[in-house]
This record gives sequence, C-alpha cells and structure tokens, in this order.
Amino acid sequence: MCGFMKTVLVDRDTVYDLNITNDRFLLGFKGEMSSMELCLLRERSQAAIQEKARRGELYLTVPAAYIKTPNNHLKKNPDKRIQEVIHLVFSKFREYGTMRSVYNWFVNETIEVPMISNGRGVRTSEWKLPKESTILRILDNPIYAGAYAYGRTKTEVYFEDGRKRLRKGVRKDQNDWDVLILDHHDGYITWQEYQSNMNTLAQNANQKRPLVKGAVGNGEALLSGFLRCGHCGRKLLTKYQGRNGTHKRYVCTGKRIDNDPKGCISFGGSRVDQTVTEFLFKVLSPIGLEASLKAIEKINIESGTIRRQRELELEEARYEALLAQRRYNAVDPDNRLVASTLENDWNDTLIKIAKLESQIDGLVESPSALSPEEEAEVKDLSQDLPLVWNHPSSSAELKKRIIRTVIKEIIVYLKDQKVTLVIHWQGGEHTELEIVKNKSTNNPLRTDVGTKQIICELARIMPDKQIVAFLNRLGKTTAQGHTWNPVRLRAFRSHNKIRAYRQGERQERGEFSVNEASLKLGIGNTKVWRLIHHKILPAKQVCAGAPWIILKEDLETEAVKKMAHSKLPKRPPSLDHEQQLFDFQ
Repeated sequence: MCGFMKTVLVDRDTVYDLNITNDRFLLGFKGEMSSMELCLLRERSQAAIQEKARRGELYLTVPAAYIKTPNNHLKKNPDKRIQEVIHLVFSKFREYGTMRSVYNWFVNETIEVPMISNGRGVRTSEWKLPKESTILRILDNPIYAGAYAYGRTKTEVYFEDGRKRLRKGVRKDQNDWDVLILDHHDGYITWQEYQSNMNTLAQNANQKRPLVKGAVGNGEALLSGFLRCGHCGRKLLTKYQGRNGTHKRYVCTGKRIDNDPKGCISFGGSRVDQTVTEFLFKVLSPIGLEASLKAIEKINIESGTIRRQRELELEEARYEALLAQRRYNAVDPDNRLVASTLENDWNDTLIKIAKLESQIDGLVESPSALSPEEEAEVKDLSQDLPLVWNHPSSSAELKKRIIRTVIKEIIVYLKDQKVTLVIHWQGGEHTELEIVKNKSTNNPLRTDVGTKQIICELARIMPDKQIVAFLNRLGKTTAQGHTWNPVRLRAFRSHNKIRAYRQGERQERGEFSVNEASLKLGIGNTKVWRLIHHKILPAKQVCAGAPWIILKEDLETEAVKKMAHSKLPKRPPSLDHEQQLFDFQ
C-alpha cells in the first residue's frame, strides 16, 4: 500500500522507499528478524516456566491450607483451625461419598472454610460458608495429597462457522499431565486416597449414565448402576413400575437402541436384590465386630466434631478481640474519628465471642459419646447383619454405599428362565450366582371376549373417558378384576392395537347420535327413541345401554321424515278385560 501511494517509511536509521527493490527487501528482512526475536523470547520464557515447574517450584496459586516458605517450598499452614477444617472435608467425603452431601453438611452446620482473598497486595485468608465449587476444588486438587502437579488442563482449537475457536480449561488425563511429583510436601491425605476420591467423583457424574454408576440415590433398587448385560455389554437401567412405583425392574435397552422393539434382557429386581444381599451377609459377617468397633469410634468422634470447630472459631475470635483492643488502646483518645471506628470493631468481635459461647453451651446439652450400654448394643447388632440391614432406620442410600464398597460390578446373563450373576468383587475375586425367574403362567389372564368386543366398537364412537364410565356402569372389569380407568384402558388398547377415538371420526363416516338426529329432524330425543322403538328409524347398539348409532342415509329417507312430524301409533290396550281406565277431568 505504501509503495502504491508512493509513501516513504522513516525510522531512526534510514528512510525506506518501497518502490525501490533494495529498500523493500531490507525492510522485510528487518521485520522478519524482529518477529523471530519476539518468538525466541516467548519460547525461552515458556521454557523457563516449564523448567521451574519440572523442579516443582512454580506456584501459580497457593491454597489457604498451605504457605510458601522463603526457600520456595510448601508447608502446611500452622493455623490449627485451617488444618482441622481441611481434614474435616476429606473425612466427611469418606463418610458420605458425594461432594453434594459434604457441601450440605457444612452449610447445615454453618461450618466455615478458609478462602484466599482476591485482589492486589498481601493475600489473606477469609472464613466463609463454602460453595459447591469450594468443596470440589479441595477434593480435586492434588496438592492436598502432597503432590505437585502442573499442566492439568489444555486449550483445544476447533472451527465453528468457518472461524477458529478456542476452548480453554479442558481437563487432561492424569497420564498426560505435564508435571507430577509425588511426595513433594506434607499432604492432608495419601495419594491412594486422592486416587480413590477421583474415581468416586467420576462415578458420581449422573449426566454420564449409564456409562458410570452415578451418585448413590434414594431409590429402593440396591443394584442400580452395578449391573451390566452379559449379552451386549451395556449397563442395565432401573425402572420403577406399579401403582405406587414400588415394583423395581432392571432393563437392558441394547437391542432397542438398535431399532429392535423387544429390547435385550429384562427381569424383576426384588429377587435379584435379595439373593445378592443374602450372599453379601456371608461375606461381611466375619468382619462385623471390627465394623462395629469402627462405628463406635466414628460416633464418638462425630459427637465432638462440631464442638471442636466452634472452639477453634472461638479461640480465633478471642485473638481478634485482643488485637482490636490493642489497636483501640494505642490510638489517641481525642482522635474520635479513628477511635470510634476501632471501638466498633472491638464491639463486633465481642459480640461474635458471645454468640460462639452460647452455641458451644448449646452443644454441651447433646450427648457427647455413646454410653457403655449403647456400645454393647452396637456390638451385639454387628453379629446380626440381617436385622440391621432390614431395620426401618437403615436407608437405601446406606445399603448402596456398603454394596459399592465391596462390589465392583455384576455381569448378568439371562437364559432358560434363569438369571446368572457374575459378581466382580473389589479385591479381584469373582462369584457366580444363579436365580430362577418368576415363571409366567401357561394360561395368562385375558380380558373376556365380550368386553374386548365392546371396547373395540366403542373406541370408534366415543373417547376413552366415556368408555371407562360406560364399562364401569355395566360392571365390566379388567382381567385382574379391577375397575377400569383411563390408564388401564390405554394400556389395553395399546396391547390389542386398538386406535383411540379421533374427534369428528364418527361424523366423517356419516353416523349420528340420538341428540344429533333430533337436531337434524327438528324433533325431541323422545320422538327419536320412539321411532327407533317402532323400528321406523334403523339404529344399532354395541350392547344394551350403549349409545344408539344412526346412519345418515337412514335418517334422510322419506318414511322417516314423514313419520317424524306425524303421530305415531299409540300403545295397544291391555289384554286384561277387567282392567279399569282412569277418568281424567
């Protein structure tokens, strides 16, 4: 453009005329050298960052649970409150097994967690109620496992609408991390526990079902997420059926996905759950006493967890009150602009102390630990696992977590009315169980032919709601002896491939009801019924009590039109000659 417009370029060394070949070459060469110099500087800077990361000395962010020492090493924060809160997060995750449950517990108990304040200047810790992302960052960060990690995410390039787009923050597989140094510093958990936590979080991703087990739910199906079809390899889904949704069923939709309406395999869940549970009792019985001792220890520790957090918070509040008092005493009393602010800060800390003391006093009223009698009762219950398992207080969520602890996956085969289960235990062992399916009767229940014929005929002249009312008036029942309702009628029509009534369908075929015929002829309904009774107007019924259906061509005959506006023959007199007549005046 400069050459075309005969414009010269000037720098501190010389003047360039781009119409001259030598000047154009010299300017282009200098530009390429400058670009290459910038690229080299960028590459060397990135190489220096990578090298520092390989040594484990590059810290982009340091969480509140750690501090960076002068020799560029990480060390646990000496604040005991911070340490115990971080330990509490991992302890609760081991107990509940889901990040959401841990978050709910912290919020319900109003336990605050430390967060690094954002902004310029010295970074300080602030205590706040956690968010879900806060708990997830603590569980997901390998720094709490004593490991140094760098390059856990990447930027992907893709094209959309003909333009280049960048997707930042895409997580990489652990094997593809740029740097991973184990035992880099003191951790709050072990590396094995971190790996287990990551696997649990991955399995809890409900949006990725049925590829993963999903988070433990409240459904009654104990093996939900564990069963895999041995025929097609897909995960089995859980369906709840019945009037109250209490009948559980495991279904594989493998063939249905491949446009096969029959599906792959399907069986009831009650007998399968019961068989696996009974075998589980045999496996867990030898370790029942050990589990009871751990339960006692857990209950005793749990009783003091909240109180311990409140005491640490009170201790920190008293320290803050002491600092506020020192600042207030150090200021000139005559400088009221500053003294009043410091006095308010001191009062706020004292109010916080009083509030925490009242909360701790309230916690004292609750039982702190199990009594010796209660401990003996727990030990006795540990020897009778079926009683504990079937107790009303034992939730389905707890049972699923126990099963998830010992069972990895169950492969299911279905053949000759038998369900074969191959249990893959967490330790690597395998167990095969065989269960007989509920046999279907040779004479399945069927709706009687008369009722089926009535439904087929009525479905062409009235909607389901009216058909249900008519069938119940006649005293007709389903094959199981139940009264009819719209749901059962729809299921019956679907099974027998009977189309539902379409509005206006009867009028398109030229069929009239008694009301419509009376409007057509300009007479009352009673006159139409008399015409039908005297067989002047042809009509038909599905059965006694059903609506009369009149054809259009029968309604438009000259005989019907003539008799519609004339007197019909009276009823013949009685055959009894002694019958008297009423004499009306």
